[in-house]
Amino acid sequence: MRWTIGAALVLWGVGTTAVSKAAPVKKAPPPPVEPVACVVEVADTGTELAAMDADKAWPPASMTKMMTVLLALEDVRDGRHTLAEPVQASARAERTGGSQIYLKTGETMTLGDLLAAAMIPSANDAAVAIAEHLAGSVEAFVDRMNARARALGLTGTEFHSPNGLPPPPGQPSDMTTARDLARLGRELMRFPDAMHWAGTTQYWLRNGTFVVKNTNQLLHAFPGASGLKTGHTWAAGFSLTASADRGGLPLVAVVLGLPSRQASFAAAERLLDEAYAQHRILQAAKGGTPVATVAVDGGTEASVTAIARDDLRLVVPVSDVVVEQRLPRRVHAPVTPRERLGKLIVRRGAERFGSVPLVAAGEVESIGWLAWLASWVRSGPAVASPR
Repeated sequence: MRWTIGAALVLWGVGTTAVSKAAPVKKAPPPPVEPVACVVEVADTGTELAAMDADKAWPPASMTKMMTVLLALEDVRDGRHTLAEPVQASARAERTGGSQIYLKTGETMTLGDLLAAAMIPSANDAAVAIAEHLAGSVEAFVDRMNARARALGLTGTEFHSPNGLPPPPGQPSDMTTARDLARLGRELMRFPDAMHWAGTTQYWLRNGTFVVKNTNQLLHAFPGASGLKTGHTWAAGFSLTASADRGGLPLVAVVLGLPSRQASFAAAERLLDEAYAQHRILQAAKGGTPVATVAVDGGTEASVTAIARDDLRLVVPVSDVVVEQRLPRRVHAPVTPRERLGKLIVRRGAERFGSVPLVAAGEVESIGWLAWLASWVRSGPAVASPR
């Protein structure tokens, strides 16, 4: 055993003054690893809350499977297929490498189980089986993927596979952007089945004899996490499309090109935490709810109630937000129901977050020109309505 001098003096009972020890130097934590590109959006509206190089071209890796699952669920929604129908695996599906559920040629699984396998453990062979079943061949299915990407406005996306695996030498790779992946993720989030699979931590296949586990560790670590899809290849690095919901505010975040799986989770968690800390939901108006009254000149009623024409629900910064009613002090009769009287604006300084028209709740008829003239003389000219 080796002792320090100070410890030896204490043990031997030598009378000394206390031996001071230098306080251990605390090392600063390493700076967070930044993604090569990222974006955070409100899932139900597409409002962008943060972004960095969001249009940078980058391989999506297994996040490609979000488009595969989307097309399958759209087919199910439209009655062309069902989740319960059997799908037979081909030799091509069996030969597919990377993450897999080890399909064998001729093996049959339901379409629903294959979709779960594509979403939860990111099975590449399942994605091939889905593609061949829905379109007859992988190549025909990829054509459908690209057509759907164009329809969704994914201008930076080009698919060459249903699963995101690296292509053979000399062949083009799947390419996309963080912004396109957020748009694709938001579209997939419309389907409850997709979100069920995305939020499932483990799933049993083959009559309960084969268990698969979710690759998205945020489901265990991030309060409110609901999905969505991980991705990794040597060229793409570790990437993630992450969805979450706190307090009724659904968000989707995309991070691309991190050096490790943990770094991708940490980057997504940091972006989502910052977005939730800096933003809140504001129900600025509810359609049909009275907002104010406006005086009416020359009418059978002295005033008319102004109501919001529609709901106005916004995601806004947590502070310094103003809800402003812009209405005239007076209007002339007649006033018709739903006639526009003004508008309600949500702003912070000169920055506008949204607005909704304010309209008349009911009708106010004119009382005739002589009565109106007398009213005008008594009260002065009315302010023109911004119709």
